[in-house]
Amino acid sequence: MKIILVALWLLVAAISGFGQLPKDSVGENPAERDSFYSLSPVEVKAIRVTERAPVTKTNISKKEIEKQNLGQDIPFILNQTPSVVANSDAGNGVGYTGIRIRGTDATRINVTLNGIPYNDAESQGTFFVDLPDFASSVSSVQIQRGVGSSSNGAGAFGATINFSTNEINRNRYAEFNNSYGSFNTWKNTLKAGTGLLRQHFTADLRLSNVTSDGYIDRASSRLRSLYFSAAYTDDANTIRFNLLHGYEKTYQAWYGVSEADLNAGNRTVNYAGTEKPGEPYENETDNYWQDHYQLFYTHYFSPHLTFNTAVFFTKGKGYYEEYRADQSYEMYHLPFPVIGADTIFTSDFIRQLWLNNNFYGDIFSLQYRTQQTEFTFGGAVTRYEGDHYGQLTWAAHGLTGPPRWYDLDALKNDFNTYGKLLHKLSGSWNGYIDLQYRHANYNINGFEDNPDLLIHNNYNFFNPKLGVSYSHNNERGYLSYSIAHKEPNRDDFEAGKNQQPTPERLNDIEMGFEQKESQYSWGVTLYYMKYKDQLVLTGKINDVGAYTRTNIPDSYRLGAELQGNVQPLNWLRTGANITFSENKIKNFTEYIDDYDNGGQKINNYSSTDIALSPAVVGSANITFLPFKNSEVSLLGKYVSKQYLDNTQNEGRKLNPYYAQDVRLIYSFHKRSLMEVNIILQMNNIFNATYEPNGYTYNYIYGGELSVNNYYFPMAGANFMAGVNLKF
Repeated sequence: MKIILVALWLLVAAISGFGQLPKDSVGENPAERDSFYSLSPVEVKAIRVTERAPVTKTNISKKEIEKQNLGQDIPFILNQTPSVVANSDAGNGVGYTGIRIRGTDATRINVTLNGIPYNDAESQGTFFVDLPDFASSVSSVQIQRGVGSSSNGAGAFGATINFSTNEINRNRYAEFNNSYGSFNTWKNTLKAGTGLLRQHFTADLRLSNVTSDGYIDRASSRLRSLYFSAAYTDDANTIRFNLLHGYEKTYQAWYGVSEADLNAGNRTVNYAGTEKPGEPYENETDNYWQDHYQLFYTHYFSPHLTFNTAVFFTKGKGYYEEYRADQSYEMYHLPFPVIGADTIFTSDFIRQLWLNNNFYGDIFSLQYRTQQTEFTFGGAVTRYEGDHYGQLTWAAHGLTGPPRWYDLDALKNDFNTYGKLLHKLSGSWNGYIDLQYRHANYNINGFEDNPDLLIHNNYNFFNPKLGVSYSHNNERGYLSYSIAHKEPNRDDFEAGKNQQPTPERLNDIEMGFEQKESQYSWGVTLYYMKYKDQLVLTGKINDVGAYTRTNIPDSYRLGAELQGNVQPLNWLRTGANITFSENKIKNFTEYIDDYDNGGQKINNYSSTDIALSPAVVGSANITFLPFKNSEVSLLGKYVSKQYLDNTQNEGRKLNPYYAQDVRLIYSFHKRSLMEVNIILQMNNIFNATYEPNGYTYNYIYGGELSVNNYYFPMAGANFMAGVNLKF
């Protein structure tokens, strides 16, 4: 059966042009293609692009999100879109999750919430676990692959994801959504909205609770969130206030599973907390609170000219707690305790590593639009204040001094301004220019292992984007060239005074063509992303003995994204997408610790694959409509092999995998209820054993090379079932 279904998946992909487009794109009127954009709020329009813009993108509607929103986090809701690979520490998509697009990791993916930056200012990563069940408040998503259009926040170095929650719900509503599934996973969501009162006022509220024991041992998640939004609108003005609150407590599962345990069948083993003698430490957890306050104001000068601004404040505070065995008091700057005649030098400790941060600023845009011309001038001013400190809460032989052993501040200021012009050159041709200036300033007052290292760096980036597009009847094509820059992350600076990193640069060429007809659609995108000074792990040790990322002069990603949709019958829809790519470092130097002779051994390689960058990524779906108000979907995902480091060593890789899901949806109406949706999703129905993420470290000891591979396994066959009541 498995072989037959895989063959069917490949056949559908071949027939449909290897692609997936939103359901609504089949048979759409060309004049209505941009309804996704036109319905977006003004603050999101500033960074989103229309159909006419020469930007590679995928739009996802609220309806599509609702079908998949059973408790798994944002990366898994986006997993069927082109070039996406999702992973999960806990193995079931709840808790800490990750996403890569075209092999690009989350630190290089620009993410905004209603146009406001969401990436962590220091690590530049995105932690969706801090906003549990955020998908239940999302009205639409646009994913731009490549450099994309100018955005706010961290530099887009492979993709941009912008979320919108600010669409106005004109009708009052109430929803009670409940899901339950494998690993004792629960999601309970309560939503309500006033609708548009007296044509001016509206308010929306959501309360969510998500819990799971996780597939990996003890990888539990306890997640809570709140979303509140209130708005006033009239013919000339709109004012909106948003509050997003998230709390997460997750048992750590970020060490992965060793290759030896994986080969022995111990796929769920968790090493976190095992330094404690006897049973693992029960509170080896990550704890974090995050609150977002957003205030938007929009003024409509005329049907063609609009101004928008938003001030925001994001408060984050939390820690992860660890049990550490047999560590020196000296490490924590504590005096050695004396018990009787004995001096105690080491002890077991329980410690908390804290982060207390404030992130605030303003975004703004002035937008002018006619049938011929779209012009946007905008930007953002932001400031990040981070306090990093370590707190001891217990020692087996007692604490002999202050519990806080480090306390370090960091400051980052960010300013960008951009101008975007999309102009119709003729009946079918459009020209596009997007110019951005960005300034970033770091002030880092030391690191945990190097408190005397002070960083004061300024970066000035000019990011131009140029392109042309062609649109005629049901056909669309485009060609663009873009330049992007990205400053290093906070951890990169710990390399020391003599090993400081330099910014990265990306030159991106995108070319695409698509055709949309009443019964089918297809498209192809070709891209070439050439990097200068890309930061990658090489195994090199920095001044404080830690591994750090190093600039490499020359690397690139070259690929083709194919996508399509076919609806041969009223009761049958098929779609698929597949990406073929080559991801290379032209010259790579590997450093391996040599414990026999001291120092590090150096190996040089030529034209090796970039780590965690699969050459083939594909998704496919077949949807049947067997009877009224019902839907049966077969969802497939294929990812080819990935290397754990940049040496292209077959002994350090993730195996290719194919995972097959099945989703059943049935909807009906009751007199007392507006709508009831019943959703059953069975994930990985063939019980495939696969790992979408991992890492490796190696050293020489006793004349032998020791290779240590660690993997993050995904769960075998599992399910989630949901009952959604809409009043």
